[in-house]
Amino acid sequence: MAKTQKLPFSIDDHIVYPKHGVGLITNIVTQDVAGMTLELYVVRFESDKMTLQVPVGKADFSGMRSVSNRDVMEKAFTTLKGKAKVKRTMWSRRAQEYEAKINSGDVIQLAEVVRDLHRNSDQAEQSYSERQIYESAIARLAREVAVVEVIEERDALEKLSDVLTAA
Repeated sequence: MAKTQKLPFSIDDHIVYPKHGVGLITNIVTQDVAGMTLELYVVRFESDKMTLQVPVGKADFSGMRSVSNRDVMEKAFTTLKGKAKVKRTMWSRRAQEYEAKINSGDVIQLAEVVRDLHRNSDQAEQSYSERQIYESAIARLAREVAVVEVIEERDALEKLSDVLTAA
């Protein structure tokens, strides 16, 4: 008789996967791979039109986590309201650091990238690559805000924009 273990995530749970952002667990399946039986989370990333299968035993190692709670989200909003911290290093180095923060899966680091790359209308325009990184970060942050606050993604984007322009 097989023992059943309590899985950290269930079907219909929203999760955050570091490299892809917010996804929805649509199924938990068992597959035989190379003679081993694996239990896999089937995660759908609607924004990327992508499905990922994550071995249950490797979910923690991969950095997969539950979406932030309201307290953590408040800290992210506090971070957004802070003063931008832009290092005086080469753009290529800063871009790598921003990408690492985006792919960390940490909502506070994501908020730092959005804060640091945000430009008000009275500021100099962003370069193409700055804009790409900013758009990626704010979209990913908006998806998590939308899930946490149970609102549409566009409303989450509007809320983020309001916080950034008020800061």
